[in-house]
Order: sequence, then structure tokens, then C-alpha cells
Amino acid sequence: MKTIITCVTLLLISVSSFAEISSVEKDALVKLNKATKGSQWINKWDLKSPVSTWYGIEIQNDKVIAIKLMNNNLNGELPSELANLTSLQVLNLFRNNITGVLPESIGNLKNLVKLNVAFNQVSGKLPESLGNASQLKFIEMHMNRLTGVLPVAIGNLPNLETLSLFNNEIEGQIPASYYQLKSLKVLLLNSNKLSGKLDKEVANLSSLETLSLFENKMDGQVPFDLEKLGKLKEMNISYNMFNGLVSKNLSKLDTLNMTMVNEQGVATTLKVNIDKNSAFAADE
Repeated sequence: MKTIITCVTLLLISVSSFAEISSVEKDALVKLNKATKGSQWINKWDLKSPVSTWYGIEIQNDKVIAIKLMNNNLNGELPSELANLTSLQVLNLFRNNITGVLPESIGNLKNLVKLNVAFNQVSGKLPESLGNASQLKFIEMHMNRLTGVLPVAIGNLPNLETLSLFNNEIEGQIPASYYQLKSLKVLLLNSNKLSGKLDKEVANLSSLETLSLFENKMDGQVPFDLEKLGKLKEMNISYNMFNGLVSKNLSKLDTLNMTMVNEQGVATTLKVNIDKNSAFAADE
């Protein structure tokens, strides 16, 4: 009798060790494979083998927690079924040939921490639903074909540390909500078509270390409030239409020395206030 119990126990342990993800999650992965021409991938999946053996897939507690298919020749649009991977923490599809829009359903991934679909051909507007993925720390969608305006809801992400959207065709102003991103360390919005002013509320970004806005169409006075960002190490706001005086401290931060483009399209350098290093020196 003991022998039978032991065998049954070992069998249950064996089955548990090789337990697979749910059919819903497996179907979502299969949809991704077919939608992006899995037969042409560099590292292909054997769909008849256990999901745990598929390249770039990480599983924990019978749930898919990561998809890492960087530089893998994915061609096609991302399926909305990705939202069924409810435990997904990392979606890294860096440098592929992904086209179409980012699915609205991506915002349903409540556990998503890192979204990297940079160096692809994603088009259209970023979905407002991204603001619902409350665990997001990293959004990296640079070097794509994004258009439209910046989603206001991204400003609701309490844990966001990196927002990298450079080299796209995004228009409009920086939403006021973005100036409330207390955890934001890296903001890269350069080489787009952004317009409007840089609000003095930028001083609220107390964790900001890198700010890049160069090569846009922003205008108005460069806010002296940038000096309040004590952790700011690198800044580039050149090749916009900003005007007015800047302090020595701000001019030193900008790697292109505050070179702007005026209304005639001529490159000019903003005047530096030579009387004091800081605009706030007189107030301190």
C-alpha cells in the first residue's frame, strides 16, 4: 500500500513540475506567433513542444511573466489577445519589424512593468489605455512612426521612471499631467513635432535626471524653474523656438549650448545671463 501511495505522490509531483500555462494564455502566444510570421523568426517556436521551451518566454507559477523577443525578425501587427497574459511583467520586442498600432488592450496588463517596442514601425497614436497599466516603470517606443498627441493618461502612472518616445512624429503639447510624474528619471521626447511651451511646472519632476526635447517646435521662454531639478544631469532642449535669457547653469547643462531655430529657420544661440550663474541666486 505504501508503495502505491509513494508512486501516486511522485506522479503528482512530476505532473506539477511540468504543468503548462492555461489554454487562454497559450492561445495568446500562438496568436502573436502567427500574427508576426513566426515561421520567419530567427529563433522559432515549436508549437508542439511545451510553452516552457519556447524561446524568449518566461513562466512563473504557470503564468507567462515575460516575452523577450528582441532582434528576432517579427513582422506584422501585435494581436489584442496579448492582454490575456494577465501576469505579464515584461514585453520586450526591441528592434523587429512590427507594424500597425499598439493595441488598446495593452492597458489591461495591470502587472506590466516594462514595455519596449522600440526600433520598429509601429504607427498611429499611443493608446490612452496605457495609463491603466499602473505598474509601468519603463515605456520605450522610440524610433517608430507614432503620430497624434501624447496620451494624457500616461501622466497617471505613479511608478513611471523612463518615457522614451524620441524619433517619432508626435504632435501637440506636453500634457500638464506629465509634470506630476514624481518618479520620472528619463524623459526623451526629442525629434518629434511637439509644440507649445515648457511649463514651469517642470520643477515638479523632482527625480528627473535626463531631459531631451531637442528638435521639436516648442516655443516661449525657457523656464528658469529647470534649475530646481537637483538631480538633473543631462539636458538638451536645442533646435526648438525657445527664446529669452538663460542662466549659466542651464546653458552648461544643454549639450548643444541652447541653439534655437527662429521663425526664419535660422539657427541662433540664446543669450546667457552673464551677471549670475543661477536665475534664483537673488532669491536665495
